[in-house]
Amino acid sequence: MSSNDDDILDFDFFEDDATRESGVGSGGARDTAGAEPSRGGGGGGRPRGPSLRAPHGLAPILRLVGFVAFAILIIVLLIVWGQGCSSDKKRSSYGDAMTELGTNGASSAKIGSDLAELLTTPGLKQAELETKLGGLIDRQRQGLESAQALDVPGPLRPATDHGAEALQLRVSGMQGLLDTFVATKGDDSDNATAAGEKLAAQAQQLEASDVVWRVLFQVPAQATLEDEGVGDLKAPSSVFVETAELYSTRSMTQIWLRIHGASTGGTPSGVHGTGLEKVLVQPGGAQLSPDTETTIKASTNLAFEVFVKNTGENQEVGIEVTLTIPKGTAPIVKKQTIDLLDIGVTKAVTFKDFPDPPFGEKTSVQVSVKPVQGETNTGNNSAEYPVIFSLE
Repeated sequence: MSSNDDDILDFDFFEDDATRESGVGSGGARDTAGAEPSRGGGGGGRPRGPSLRAPHGLAPILRLVGFVAFAILIIVLLIVWGQGCSSDKKRSSYGDAMTELGTNGASSAKIGSDLAELLTTPGLKQAELETKLGGLIDRQRQGLESAQALDVPGPLRPATDHGAEALQLRVSGMQGLLDTFVATKGDDSDNATAAGEKLAAQAQQLEASDVVWRVLFQVPAQATLEDEGVGDLKAPSSVFVETAELYSTRSMTQIWLRIHGASTGGTPSGVHGTGLEKVLVQPGGAQLSPDTETTIKASTNLAFEVFVKNTGENQEVGIEVTLTIPKGTAPIVKKQTIDLLDIGVTKAVTFKDFPDPPFGEKTSVQVSVKPVQGETNTGNNSAEYPVIFSLE
């Protein structure tokens, strides 16, 4: 075997020149100039065998493997972090959209409440109606423009467009009411029914807007949130018409007459009046009697239903009902208001969430209905019912 063959078998894994030089013995196998050793018979050291240094050669490989594993770990962590950031951004985007739509919906619902309050304002005149109703329309139009300009995630766009359609119906419905009130303000009271029908027809858009918001916006939007993995977010509701009865032909006719009468010289003619019909104890439905003492079992569910009837010839609004339970120097007093009461109609208001009444002693439940404007007969507006409250 030649010296070149020896060099081929010299496996120096990743070793530097210094390590290789340190392996040469003093026998002169190689001098500092790199000369080959003599191969004569009496010459010197034996031929050098293959140099296998496995323990020293594996360390760099292990270091390389460790580096690759660390690099893979970093890449995985970056991917997970990127996915997390993407998920957070998606959730934020949908959450912001629901917040903005919720603000629009709540603002619109408040406008609906303000409209109902306006229409049931005692002594409301035509000029005041026109001014305030015009203001409500402007507020709703601004809300519509805000909803139309919202930047929402693509999957929410169809539902959001339907939400804007609901707001558009509210603008159109209120504008129709205003236009009808203006167009009929010079009409004779004989045309009251025709005016009421026109007003009710315009108000149908307000009722339809609630259906559009719920069916075409809220339900599909919630389904989209579920599909996109953010179902814990909630699509907002928005109810514009809280009492559909207010916008019926009958009620709108009476509203028109009331406003028409107030605008032409005070309250409408005819009898005005309300009457207290009955009081029921809930749960159970026992009817209180002013002549017989009633034992009432007190509980957290205790409630009193007070029934009030319009006994006059005019629609009445803002009817205040008060319930009082004497209790030492601090009587329990609760109030409720009936927004609107048409001719011959009876409505109930419910009083609940009572503190502890006076137990085991004779007391009473006192109910009074505040007389409406123009009411002369108040003999049936109040009553006192003897009762005893018990724990059993």
